[in-house]
Amino acid sequence: MRSFRLTPQSLLRIIADIALVNAALIIALAVRYFYLITFELEEKISHRELLINYTLAYRNSAWLLTIVCLFVFSLNGFYTYGRAYRGRYKALIIIQAVSLSYLIFGFIQFFSETLRLPRGALIVAWGLSLVIITASRVWALMWRNVVKIENQVFEKDEENKKPQHILVIGGAGYIGSALIPKLLERGYRVRLLDVLLYGTEPIESVKDNPNLEVVNADFRHVDKIVEAMHGVDAVVHLGAIVGDPACALDHNLTVEINLVATRTIAEIAKGSKVNRFVFASTCSVYGANDVILDEKSVLNPVSLYARSKIASEQVLTEMASDTFSPTLLRFGTIYGFSGRSRFDLVVNLLTAQAMFDKKITIMGGDQWRPFLHVDDAALSIVKTLEAPLSLVHKEVFNVGSDSQNYKISDVGELIHKMIPDAELINKDFDSDRRNYRVNFSKIRNTLEFKTQWTLEKGIQQVIDAIDNGKIQDYREAKYSNVKFLNEASSYQRIPLMNGWADEMLNKLPEDSAEKTESANPSIRFESANPA
Repeated sequence: MRSFRLTPQSLLRIIADIALVNAALIIALAVRYFYLITFELEEKISHRELLINYTLAYRNSAWLLTIVCLFVFSLNGFYTYGRAYRGRYKALIIIQAVSLSYLIFGFIQFFSETLRLPRGALIVAWGLSLVIITASRVWALMWRNVVKIENQVFEKDEENKKPQHILVIGGAGYIGSALIPKLLERGYRVRLLDVLLYGTEPIESVKDNPNLEVVNADFRHVDKIVEAMHGVDAVVHLGAIVGDPACALDHNLTVEINLVATRTIAEIAKGSKVNRFVFASTCSVYGANDVILDEKSVLNPVSLYARSKIASEQVLTEMASDTFSPTLLRFGTIYGFSGRSRFDLVVNLLTAQAMFDKKITIMGGDQWRPFLHVDDAALSIVKTLEAPLSLVHKEVFNVGSDSQNYKISDVGELIHKMIPDAELINKDFDSDRRNYRVNFSKIRNTLEFKTQWTLEKGIQQVIDAIDNGKIQDYREAKYSNVKFLNEASSYQRIPLMNGWADEMLNKLPEDSAEKTESANPSIRFESANPA
């Protein structure tokens, strides 16, 4: 038996039982009263006197019957939910407790001079108490089950509910300009927050769409993020300094944008009750590895860019809760065209060199990369947003396809085959130590994600753009993150640095796999010197 503790719920049950016991007694006396006056069985007493007698009988008996019932009910676990009361024979326990209460009361009445409750009324009250108290418990159980089922249905509907209003941070960038049209085509309302470092050209085709709201702001400004978060039910965070060379330009700026701002944005999203949070990470976190890697593989970052992404993944994972569901997408090495063209990416760069310079210069060539078209990267975000929360909550997904794991030398040969008049030049030295092949079965099986592009189609897309005159000079700064940031004077630092960020980054190479694995089994580290 559980110890009794008065709670609001148990107090309500006690009050309900008091009312039911007294109601049963009143009804029993009323039934007997009307029975007697109907058949004139009490000829020596007037109806008024009979009513007074029954009223006095109720007054003298009800308090004691109530106390006895509450005492016996408590012993049987009515208010403490004892094991027997919670078992499969709950109705039998109720019948037993009610009957025992009336037996005890009847025994006390037998020896009492003041208790004169008619035996007929006592029997009727016992029967009524059995019925209404048992029925009330059964009804309460049925109601709880109905509510439970409805809640489960509601929770399932909420879980499967697609977001309607999406905030895309960094939405005018390389991946964002491929994502925004897809979201608008599906009928989503989109709020795009971007500093528009490259202007509005990347979103030219959709900027007048009535379902698109463009907020020209720096996502490091807390007030702007708070405003942008109002009314949205999902956040896609693409904003970052992307690429090893670009991140290496300014360590503090990179940490400020890639890590500190990410945590701030996530905290605001969580505080604003925005539960879906999709974060753009990278397969560069795997660094240099000779085996095929999945989401649980050891991480081996060899650059500040990769380390900033790993640290952000850790921050988001630790923030996950029942109401905040971050999803981490590790994109492969991206290629192809979106609203913003880039030629600091290996496939695009080698293709442009072949077309303009008639040379394909391969540095090293033995390094493996998992390639992914920018349009497929955008598609994976859509799949994540539309998936049930249970499938993406606190999950890490490699994004790409097994068939697009290529050596750099293989990419060069493929481009040479498609542009045969270009000279293929192989050089042994390469300063980029990254080397990784990646397994993509998790996102394929969980989200039914399949890439729509192949490397050949992506190369042909670049060839066609150059042939059509869309690209005049692939060396222009606007096509390269590192060149553009090196020349940009408007992108200044904001004093957001916190000691924890640098401390966290500095710890990453030294962390043991076991220490990090305890925080998140999908994130583990190997020692590696930063690039």
